[in-house]
Amino acid sequence: MLARGALCLLLALDKMFCTWAAPSSSAVQDSPSWRTTPVDCVRANELCAAEPSCSSRYRTLRQCMAGRDRNTMLANKECQAALEVLQESPLYDCHCKRGMRKELLCLQIYWSIHLGLAAGEEFYEASPYEPVTSRLSDIFRLASIVSGMDSAGSSKSNHCLDAAKACNLNEYCKRLRSGYISTCNKGVSAQEHCNRRKCHKALRQFFDRVPSEYTYRLLFCSCKDQACAERRRQTIVPDCSYDEKEQANCLDLRNQCRSDPLCRSRLADFHTNCQATFQSLTSCPGENYQACLGSYTGLIGLDMTPNYVDSSATSLTVSPPCSCRGSGNMEEECERFLRDFTDNPCLRNAIQAFGNGTDLSFPQRPPIAPHHHAPEGGEDPSFSVRQQRQQRPL
Repeated sequence: MLARGALCLLLALDKMFCTWAAPSSSAVQDSPSWRTTPVDCVRANELCAAEPSCSSRYRTLRQCMAGRDRNTMLANKECQAALEVLQESPLYDCHCKRGMRKELLCLQIYWSIHLGLAAGEEFYEASPYEPVTSRLSDIFRLASIVSGMDSAGSSKSNHCLDAAKACNLNEYCKRLRSGYISTCNKGVSAQEHCNRRKCHKALRQFFDRVPSEYTYRLLFCSCKDQACAERRRQTIVPDCSYDEKEQANCLDLRNQCRSDPLCRSRLADFHTNCQATFQSLTSCPGENYQACLGSYTGLIGLDMTPNYVDSSATSLTVSPPCSCRGSGNMEEECERFLRDFTDNPCLRNAIQAFGNGTDLSFPQRPPIAPHHHAPEGGEDPSFSVRQQRQQRPL
């Protein structure tokens, strides 16, 4: 499935690249600095198309990758030479931004290069998105204005109900929230109670377009009782978007996600920003809760859509819609993947921090160490995926 998906992606990119092969005047003007200035992948593709050695090697690499694994590709000297040249091109360090114009195209270009750079099927992949620089304090500042607007109708006990009221006071938030709730509750037939594809699309529109000061309050509101926690769990209409009669195996679901450029990118972003680290007091990379919560939210509306597993007010356990049943001799890897959601101190601390209204909450005791098993070769699981990519040899 992955090879077929990669082949379709490469054919689409080949058609797109030929369209852009004629250099624009702006691309030629920018070419002297193309190797040193990081740009988004759409712009990097334009710069590469304007430079003969880059454009020819890019076409060669796409032909090399079509239907071949990495080892077979690198056995060909021409393919290896093309990859070496492209590592010095703007395509190697290009990035994308969530919500940018042509986001999907940007991600397709990114993976057309980095699937060739990956040493097989990696457990963690580097995020194609540019690093997050905002903090939870920025969200709190905006959220405090929103909460001030709806304070008259505050329930003082059910923060998740207050979050819904705040959304309804904003016309844009109310319209998109009503849209996904209606779509996800619309019956299709006696056998099919909803259209999950349309439900997921409506959810993505809501969480990608509505400002975080509204969406975070709905997803990460703190609760003191079961009624509040159940409202929080129902935020994404799980009957349609999440629940399955028979859960998929998590590794099969991961493979399915990685066959789609958007899902693959959002999953890589989640691992980059929520991967629990021993080198942080908060257990999060860069002590940045906002980056982790944003990456978690980015998964909603995709195959890997996560949600709370129950309506307990004291538990903050979340999971994708899968289990490790039927993993066979891959059960250890499956459990490790699943624990990045269900037993992730970075994610749990970030959700708690938002609910408590604190940007950084330094625990009174050492953070809970994740139960990750070290990857083959003894590599520290807290090692940054970005550093892994930067130090990875051909």
